[in-house]
Amino acid sequence: MSDESHEYFVKVDWKHDRVGNLTVKGKPKIQVSAPPEFDGPEGIISPEDLFVAAATSCLMTTFVTFTKKLRVDFKSFTCEGHGILERVEKGFQFTKIILRTKVTVESEDFIPKTERALELAGKYCLVANSMKCPIEHENEVVVE
Repeated sequence: MSDESHEYFVKVDWKHDRVGNLTVKGKPKIQVSAPPEFDGPEGIISPEDLFVAAATSCLMTTFVTFTKKLRVDFKSFTCEGHGILERVEKGFQFTKIILRTKVTVESEDFIPKTERALELAGKYCLVANSMKCPIEHENEVVVE
């Protein structure tokens, strides 16, 4: 396989009702289920949670990549993902994801480059670019 192609494998084993164990080779196993609104139990991560989490965590890693390229120092990064799931013609689907990002920097001098890194992360996040629903970004850079 070339550097231009990568593969990812996961496995889910059904346990009971709508609950299963999700395994990614060499990583911790997690329990997954349908969310409570689709008759799943409370307190278990759902595919819907993982979908929104994929967008937020990819944005974080892409942001860090661009901060290294732009030589930007930051103190903290937080991204809250808000996925909107709606009934459409073919059943339910995500119609929008809003990513609310807050980055803390030490000096006002870092704000322009940090904003640029956030812009590039939003543009090049491979997971978000692979999703068919629109992704909205609400970015905030604060000095502390």
